[in-house]
Amino acid sequence: QSETSDKSSAESDSETEVEQVSVYHKLLATLKTSPESESEEDESEPERAEESETEMDSEGSQETGEAGGGQEDKNDVPDQEEATDTAEQSLGQEQADGADTSRDPSHGVIEEFTDVKHESEFSLETNFMEEESGGCNADKRDGNSSQAFSEDPFKQHMDKELEEKEVEEMSTLPKTSSQSKWSRLGQLTFSSTLEKHKTLKADKEVDVKQLYLHKPLESTWPKVNKQFLSSVNKPSDPSFTPLQRELFCIMNTYRDLFYPERNALTNGEEIRHAYCLHALNHVLKANAQVLSNNAKRRDQKPGTDNDDYRDQGLTRPKVLMIVPFRECALRIVHIFISLLEVSDKRKIDVSNKKRFKGEFGSDPEEKPPNLKRPEDYEAVFAGNIDDHFRIGVAILQKSMRLYAPFYSSDIIIASPLGMRTIIGAEGEKKRDFDFLSSIEILIIDQADIYLMQNWEHVLHLMKHINLLPLDSHGVDFSRVRMLNLNNWSKYYRQTLLFSALQDPQINSVFNKHCFNYVGQVAVRNVPLRGSISHVVVQLPHVFRRLEVENLTSVIDTRFQFFIDKVLPEYRDAIMSHTLIYVPSYFDYVRLRNYFKKEELNFTHICEYTKKAGVCRARRFFLKGEKQFLLFTERFHFYKRYTIKGIRNLIFYELPTYSHFYSEICNMMKATDNGVDATWTCTVLYSKYDAQKLAAVVGIDRTAQMLQSKKNVHLFVTGEN
Repeated sequence: QSETSDKSSAESDSETEVEQVSVYHKLLATLKTSPESESEEDESEPERAEESETEMDSEGSQETGEAGGGQEDKNDVPDQEEATDTAEQSLGQEQADGADTSRDPSHGVIEEFTDVKHESEFSLETNFMEEESGGCNADKRDGNSSQAFSEDPFKQHMDKELEEKEVEEMSTLPKTSSQSKWSRLGQLTFSSTLEKHKTLKADKEVDVKQLYLHKPLESTWPKVNKQFLSSVNKPSDPSFTPLQRELFCIMNTYRDLFYPERNALTNGEEIRHAYCLHALNHVLKANAQVLSNNAKRRDQKPGTDNDDYRDQGLTRPKVLMIVPFRECALRIVHIFISLLEVSDKRKIDVSNKKRFKGEFGSDPEEKPPNLKRPEDYEAVFAGNIDDHFRIGVAILQKSMRLYAPFYSSDIIIASPLGMRTIIGAEGEKKRDFDFLSSIEILIIDQADIYLMQNWEHVLHLMKHINLLPLDSHGVDFSRVRMLNLNNWSKYYRQTLLFSALQDPQINSVFNKHCFNYVGQVAVRNVPLRGSISHVVVQLPHVFRRLEVENLTSVIDTRFQFFIDKVLPEYRDAIMSHTLIYVPSYFDYVRLRNYFKKEELNFTHICEYTKKAGVCRARRFFLKGEKQFLLFTERFHFYKRYTIKGIRNLIFYELPTYSHFYSEICNMMKATDNGVDATWTCTVLYSKYDAQKLAAVVGIDRTAQMLQSKKNVHLFVTGEN
């Protein structure tokens, strides 16, 4: 199926790109809002779709083979001010994902298969706890005992009754924070409004029997996690890696967690296993509590007060897992199945498993064999990389139901785009977000990839989570927890955020959209050595500082500084073969329009450029027929082509991913002719780029560069 095409097969799928993008545009065009739309991001959607179509048309005009530098795009965006900074992030994987054939362009949602046959089997209302299934360790000791309540983190977190005064404090008072250093995670920042400087200490050793894992996780986890364990692990800690132990120690206290050092090559899978264990443990405990109370209610005398059995939310979904690609969802479901199967003889019943593998799996033969990409690229874009999906998962004792209707699901696994198209926008008739009302654990994995897709989808989701539902959806209000009835769900929601990097937009979500009463934990390590140490070509690096008054003026100041101070130095023909690396599509459109107006000899490549246009631009640039090449970061993220012929390099802004800095610089060694001494690299930065700067040059140099107002010249000779 077309949506399973691998992004690394860019060379072979370009012929279908126009059709794929047009389907995507139809989808985006349906996300229109009414005039009284409450959010700017929603109002900008139609503009984005229009601008994207204009851009696609203009890139298509390159097919005529015109060779004029800035003349080839007759229908380009006429005014750069129409673009927004996140403008074309809306087409995160436009040309390579393939169109999802199940989309209905008339209303922009997926015509989904949902499993309606197994509704009664997986109903929480009509089922009871099986005797042999037991509960977690706490239940064995007597689930109602005060000791069990005080020790089991799940009960401790969900059964705490907040007072109105505490809720008011959380919404008005600033958080207090404290620092701590853990052996594996490093520097941690604990922040909370209610818990005054209650710093958590890492468990040096973890006994799996003391974690209050629900049956069967206590026995299955060590086997499932065995692949990550080495002989170095202590006999007393046989089931967790050092990283997993410290992460799970935080997760199990139900604090919010931000971990910005996820690496698809090294620790990505062990992190995925750790949060899957936590999510499944939470769901099994919550469902066991409901089933146990069902039995108690069935056995009690008529007329007895039922207020003791408040054990659920306003809607059933408890865990929302946001991941970028279908392959990620596939791996998560496989982990769940492994954790639920006690032995090879006791397989669990998984409904619709074959269909799931067909829609979320990938065909290894589809991948072209001769494409060489960096290891991190291969790790991120492995398997089925379609980014438009959502699936409900229901778990009941020894069975799992895939494609469960959302209101009958315990866990929802989705991409940001999959969520965006069902949540919809203000004024749309067909939209739904009631199922997000009682989410108790939100997991956002690989958050950095959403910066390359469309970050506004993440913000849109955060605005619609834990709101009071518009419909009752058949809930028994006598069983609903008071925290949900009081609309305090967001104060109990745990958010786990994993990213490959620190970024202001990701930080903002963690700081402004996480309200957990227990508090937040953020890993805040500073890079001692930057990615500049991985530049292998001898190259002078000139860092030119912009003086800006405030954050809002950075974009305009950078553009003016570039055309007044930087560009004039490169207009001379001797400064040919100049690549300009532009992270923001907004800036790219603005620069492209300026270059055309000034009739500069340039070509350009962005994430919407078709294969023929890319080949032509690369050829013109290599031969020196075009002096400048405008090059977007998102093109590099999705394609990773080596651009040959670079002699002069300008980073219009520091790259989002620090290793892109050394990757782009090292492209110069692919240039056979040309003298090393003539190569140059210029970087524009401001005081607001501290995080990105530190990731490139290291923390010590960053401190010096931010204190000094002079340009900084660095000469790097290989691995130094």
